Amino acid sequence: MNSTIEDNTRQTRVTILDVAAAAGVSKSTVSRILDERLPRSDSETARRVRKIAEDLGYVRDVSAASLRRGSTMTVGVIVPRLTDTVMAMLYESLAKACSRTGRFAIVATTDDKPQADRLAAESLLKRGVDGLILSTARDDDDFPDVLAARGVPTVLALRTDGHSPSAVGDDRLGGYLATRHLIDLGHRRIGVIAGPSYASSARGRVEGYRQAMMEAGQEVDTSIVVTSTFGIESGAQAVEHLMRRSEAPTAIFAVNDNTAIGALSGLMHMGLSVPGDVSLVGYNDIPIVSHLSTPLTTLRVAFEQIAANAIDLLGREHIPLDDRIRVSAPTLIPRKSTRSIML
Repeated sequence: MNSTIEDNTRQTRVTILDVAAAAGVSKSTVSRILDERLPRSDSETARRVRKIAEDLGYVRDVSAASLRRGSTMTVGVIVPRLTDTVMAMLYESLAKACSRTGRFAIVATTDDKPQADRLAAESLLKRGVDGLILSTARDDDDFPDVLAARGVPTVLALRTDGHSPSAVGDDRLGGYLATRHLIDLGHRRIGVIAGPSYASSARGRVEGYRQAMMEAGQEVDTSIVVTSTFGIESGAQAVEHLMRRSEAPTAIFAVNDNTAIGALSGLMHMGLSVPGDVSLVGYNDIPIVSHLSTPLTTLRVAFEQIAANAIDLLGREHIPLDDRIRVSAPTLIPRKSTRSIML
């Protein structure tokens, strides 16, 4: 019985030809107007075709369209973990950007481990994704180059290897703005929770910190630039290292909001107040940081713009060298975790 129902459904399904006949236009015109990947036309003909398609109950057959194009209209996204709010925000933005172009995003997590990246990529490619977006690029791994050599369309997001197609934030600018903000408040001994050295995002933010310090005529004390992971616990450990020094910093720049949250917790356990004893700046502006007991000063990352750039780059066959790495500027969001120490 179910088979009969399915057969009747196939026989009565409204096609593009039905819409074209009812509208008195060509099949190609209907296809172009109803293709969600193309800019939406508001012409009288386009409005009429869409109205007729709706009245007839036309539903676009995505699988058939994909077969004609030799594509599945799916994008594989590889992130370290979705428990990291930054990666969850990136994936949501990528999923929305995909939807606007008629695509669908599939995510895989790898705990930021190179071998797991490879396994996840193979799994996604076996499922027919049209390309991959990686937020796991590492300085010590050539996986994007391996994919490019195989002809797999690949774009890096949030992190870059410096030459592959990439959609990233301007991390150097963000690190500079965070540090300049603290310098302008009178701080001179500024510690850094620097993140992992294999991630371009972390390195860029530390480079921005160094630039701002040098411009202010301040020597960079490497003993208060502490390598960490991007996790909360790592931030708590790093801040304890910083504040146990004989000359503790009066301000701390954490290159990620998670480590800043860990730092905030660590400072509280040491009996220190923010910003009374130490000013603190994070990075990314994840939703929770504006609702902390001490709302966090941070850098807001343009996730939607980065995602839109990533999807656009993934859909291009030939990308000019000067357009291979697209950079989106962050915005400083001052809140209550920083204060002036100037007299």
